[in-house]
Amino acid sequence: MTQLIENPEGATPLTPDDMLSLKHKHIDTREQLNELEAANILQGQMWAGQLKNLTPENIFDRIFVTDLHKALFGEVWEWAGTFRLRELNIGVEPRNISVDLHNFLADAKCWVEFKHYDNLEVSARIQHRLVQIHPFVNGNGRHSRIFTDIVRVYLLSEKPMKWANAKLENMTEERSSYISGLRKADEGDFSEFIEYLRSLGN
Repeated sequence: MTQLIENPEGATPLTPDDMLSLKHKHIDTREQLNELEAANILQGQMWAGQLKNLTPENIFDRIFVTDLHKALFGEVWEWAGTFRLRELNIGVEPRNISVDLHNFLADAKCWVEFKHYDNLEVSARIQHRLVQIHPFVNGNGRHSRIFTDIVRVYLLSEKPMKWANAKLENMTEERSSYISGLRKADEGDFSEFIEYLRSLGN
């Protein structure tokens, strides 16, 4: 249990209470948990890839956001697809999640439909704002990146983003650059985050 609740820098902490909802009780290291989640995420990506005729109304909808999280993490966590009820070291207060998510989805729909930003910037803004809200207990970074890729593929006629040359779950210089870009974006300056994404070949 101790190894499981030790979190890399920038990661959402997992508490012993969170761990009670782990569906696979034999898991006792972070590496094992990462492998289990990676397998579930692959299933979730396959689920997303089989969806047909997605529209802005379909994608920018609370139900789609929660369904996607459940598809990505529902084989691992009981709380997958449900909004968190406690405060974290990141994210809005739990009582504000529903309203902030509703407002974000309405904004993002306008960004896409009215081409407020170029495709790279709108991708950066969508991923940043969704992870900033942090609707779920865990998996918000991975969920937000996959959500952004769905927007790109289905609505922007773009390829999925290149998010990292190494796993962002590992503490690397690249992860540090990613987190630094997100934190600057928290202040309203997206230039560093966009440049980071462009440096990956986007």
